[in-house]
This record gives sequence, structure tokens and C-alpha cells, in this order.
Amino acid sequence: MFDIIIIGGGAAAASAALTAKSRGKSVAAVANGIETTALWRAELISNYPGTPDITGRELASAMRAQLEAAATVITGRALSIMPMGDTFGAAVENEFCMARAVIIAAGITREKLYRGEAEFLGRGVSYCATCDGMLYRGKKVALIGSSDEARRDGDFLESIGCEVVRLERSAQYEISGEERADTVSFSGESIKVDGVFIIKDTVSVAKLVPGIEYKNGGIVTDGAMATSVPGVFAAGDCRGKPFQLAKAAGEGNIAALSACEYIDSLKI
Repeated sequence: MFDIIIIGGGAAAASAALTAKSRGKSVAAVANGIETTALWRAELISNYPGTPDITGRELASAMRAQLEAAATVITGRALSIMPMGDTFGAAVENEFCMARAVIIAAGITREKLYRGEAEFLGRGVSYCATCDGMLYRGKKVALIGSSDEARRDGDFLESIGCEVVRLERSAQYEISGEERADTVSFSGESIKVDGVFIIKDTVSVAKLVPGIEYKNGGIVTDGAMATSVPGVFAAGDCRGKPFQLAKAAGEGNIAALSACEYIDSLKI
């Protein structure tokens, strides 16, 4: 059990982790590898206070080192955050961890949802083969993805007896069905399946926490970075524009202070 789980590994996450640690809280951070981030690919950063003319790779590396010093870093994708009374459970691929508060600092998800993806999530659509694969043992499934992780997940599904239809991410798909997803359509063709696995680098922040308010491209918070779900806070690009490092770092600090105050108010 951690005090705080942070979803993300960038400026907002590093700032939040440093602040929470300074307040004596135990912190876990769920993050992809830094080489997948937009900051890592930035040629030059010249508008971040105190670090003029620094490459994105240098700044991302420094922030990740700070994050690792302040938190237990779990490498992978956060798939869902479930409120469980006064605590939260975080599903991270094939792991599960618990915390008293959550800070979403996951940046923005630029990938568009496929038609039917949101409607059938949890009803035949999954983001994690190792989590849900055994439900489809011996059945026919579609796997949408082009990454190394997608290849490994496809191999895993085949190893447990699934018939896997591997589909590239580049196509436009529609997922349909009645009670559950059972059809994937693309380019005038339809395939009948028992389930659909969509392997992405990140899961939309709008889908991470049931009931969280999301509007105009960002998670809605108050000035304390508190969301519509008690105990869940948000900071950085996932709250919307402007997408600036300085803004993200400041919001991460505020979110951590608010999360610490929330935890201290709990009688557990």
C-alpha cells in the first residue's frame, strides 16, 4: 500500500513525487520509458526556468532521475484506477497496486479512439492481453497494434490457444456487437471475433477513473487540482492547454500538496 500513486513520468509527475516525498509520503509512479515521450524527442528546450538551451533528452533524463529518487517507478501502462472505499486500486498491465490517493499526470493521449472502442471497453474490448487473455483461451480474437509489445501480446495469446488476427494500427476500425463486441470492420471487410485487444502506448486519461469529469480536452479540476472523484488529483497536460513544462511542474506541486492534505484528513 502506497500513500500516493502518480500516473505519469514527466514534469508534473516528477514535481509531484518530489513534493510528496518531502512531506513524508510513500509514492509509486506508473510511467512508460522516457524514450517514448515527446520531451525526449525535443531538439532544444529554451523556455524552462533555470535550464536554458537544454536538449529534451537531457531534461527528460534529469526529471526521470528525480522521479526514481522520490518514488517507486513501475514501468508500464496504467489501465484503470478503481475507487475502493478510502483507497484506490491501480491496474498496471499484469500488476496491481493500492494507494490512498491518486495523481494523474499522464500528459495527453493524442491517439483517437476507434468507433465502438469506448462503448465496448470491458465488454469484449481490452487493453491488456496478459490481464484478460485467459478469458479468451481457445477463442478467436483480434489484436490491434504495431509495437513490440503488441507482437509479444499476440505471441502470448497464441501460446494459450487463441486464434489471433493481427491488425496494424494504421487502419481505421469499427468495433461492433450487441451485448459484447463480436465484430471488427475495416476497409469494407468484417471479421467475427470473440474479443478485441487494442495495444496502445497509453490509455486515454478520460477512461482511467470511472466517473471522472473530462471536458474540452482535459480533466476538470478545481484550483487545488482536485478532480470530481474524491482522492484523485490531476496535473499537467492532461488538464488541458497550455502544454508547457513550467505549468506542468507547478501543477504537480499543487496536486501533491493537496493529495497529502487529503491523506492526512483520512482516519485510516
